[in-house]
Order: sequence, then C-alpha cells, then structure tokens
Amino acid sequence: MASSLLAGLSILIIGDSHMATPNYLIGGLHDDLTRKGANVHSIGICGANAGDWLKATPGGACGAAERRGKAPAVVLRGKATTTPIQELIAKDKPDLVLIVIGDTMAGYDKPSFPKAWIWQQTSSLTKAIAATGTKCAWVGPNWGTEGGKYGKTYAKVKQMSAFLASNVAPCSYVDSLKFSQPGQWATTDGQHLNAQGYQKWGTAISGALEGVAKNAAK
Repeated sequence: MASSLLAGLSILIIGDSHMATPNYLIGGLHDDLTRKGANVHSIGICGANAGDWLKATPGGACGAAERRGKAPAVVLRGKATTTPIQELIAKDKPDLVLIVIGDTMAGYDKPSFPKAWIWQQTSSLTKAIAATGTKCAWVGPNWGTEGGKYGKTYAKVKQMSAFLASNVAPCSYVDSLKFSQPGQWATTDGQHLNAQGYQKWGTAISGALEGVAKNAAK
C-alpha cells in the first residue's frame, strides 16, 4: 500500500450523516485512506448542508463524530457544531479537502428540486476552499434504496448527482452512482447503508481518490 498515490497526503474530510457514525464512512473510508499512507482528519455532522461549513452552525441532534489518524472515531455528544472550513484548513493545512455532502441537500421529500438553493450552498463552499488554494474533491450520493423516511428515489438521486457533477468545480467530482447498481447496497432507511455497504462505498471512494491524485500530479 505504501506505493499509493495518496501516501503522505494530508486529507481533511467533512460530511453529513454518512460520516457521523463510527461504522459509516468515518470508519471504512477513513481506514482505507490511512492504510494507503494518508494522514486523515474526518468530521461528520448529521444534517449539515454545504453552507453550514462556512460559519459555526449547529447540526441535527442525530449524531456527529470526529476522527484523526489511526485513533478510533469520537462520537460528539449533544448537538455538535460545524467549524468554518477556512478555520479547519488554516489549522490542518491539508493537501486535499474531501466533501461528502449530497443527500442532505437533495430535498427528496419535496415536490420540486431546490436547484438555486443547492447551487448557492455548493458554490459558496467551493469558493471558500478555492480561496485558500487547497485542492478539493466532492463525493456525490450513492443510489441507496427507494422509499424510506427520506423519500429517496433513483430519479431524484440521479438528478442530484448530475447537478453536483456540473457545479462543484474547481473540486473534482466523485460520482458514487458509478460504484453500484440502484438498490445493490442495502440500506436501513432508504438513505443510510448497512455496515457492509459503507465498507464498499468507502473502498470505492478511496480508489477514486487515487485517480484524482494521479490527475493532480500531471
């Protein structure tokens, strides 16, 4: 693994609920990147939208976690608050910021797709990162399963992924829909995967980041 293109890189990961529980991506993805020799700092806050990382913003009461290097994830009790991205970058000085935010902004249970609001959320965060001169990559949502309490549908997740792919520049886009077939990874509620699914998703993201690093090195 030491020959990985990610070896020696400092990676800061910020995300929503998919990063906020120890056996979610803050487990498998973080582990895989660490195994490849990256120095990883992960923070997940349930319910956090992209714009919430521009200023200190309380997340949902549904969970939060933080993890550094090889240490286990620390579950943040109570209602955790985001740390502004520029503050995190100034402190960590990462080579790459990885953003795992998509499902929280898609409005699956709403009749219309909140395009203007999502654009404002994503562009404000990418601009703030770009202003620091730090490279970034954005991980889009996976298929999940249709139904569940969030009202996720394959049509809407496809729409969300396509929108992010076109609007997260200068960040690279990691299209999670390419990693599996619709419904292939089981979920607990339509949106959150089971532990095995998160393991597979994390491995796939880690592999995609090797490609991002290869392109950045050219």
